Amino acid sequence: MMLLQLGKGMIVSIEIFMLTLLFSLPLGMLVAFGRMSRNCVLRGITKIYISIMRGTPLMLQLLVVYFGPYYVFKIRISNSYRFIAVIIAFAINYAAYFAEIYRSGIESMPIGQYEAAKVLGYGKVQTFFKIILPQVIKRILPAVTNEIITLVKDTSLAFAIAQAEMFTMAKQIAAAQTTILPLMVAGVFYYILNLAVAAVMERLEKACSYYR
Repeated sequence: MMLLQLGKGMIVSIEIFMLTLLFSLPLGMLVAFGRMSRNCVLRGITKIYISIMRGTPLMLQLLVVYFGPYYVFKIRISNSYRFIAVIIAFAINYAAYFAEIYRSGIESMPIGQYEAAKVLGYGKVQTFFKIILPQVIKRILPAVTNEIITLVKDTSLAFAIAQAEMFTMAKQIAAAQTTILPLMVAGVFYYILNLAVAAVMERLEKACSYYR
């Protein structure tokens, strides 16, 4: 029974993890472009967004996203919105971190790369996707790996709005049965998932090693 309940929570944790990556990685790229934009208004907006997302706790952002529609617009909150709120809060939070990682990688590229591409007749879009981006991916993989590992552990913060993921289920079972075993099982789950993430990212780094 305990393993069945923890298994359901584990599936929810993995869903939060996968969906957050699915939305935050491309969103982070868009935010990075805004952060590097020549338009001072767009650059300022994205800078403020990143500052807020990185400067406030993720738990607080979860509460704002979940309860905000009710307190601001008087919209009734349904149970189905709880999971959606988790994904929204996680995605916009991690997009800010990924945006700065992307920006650091893009801005670290030598100007000669762009000049050489221009001589070869590449347009700006072609230059970015065919020459710059592959090299940027190689440079930022270690930093991205760190954020993804942190995300695995941060999925436990979904308990703040009573989303029944792995850690929440483990706490409930531990309290009901007065045993620490469910928490230990949850800890093993997070550790194994992080080992899998680290292994996948290490293989990606090796696959991109020809860009050196």
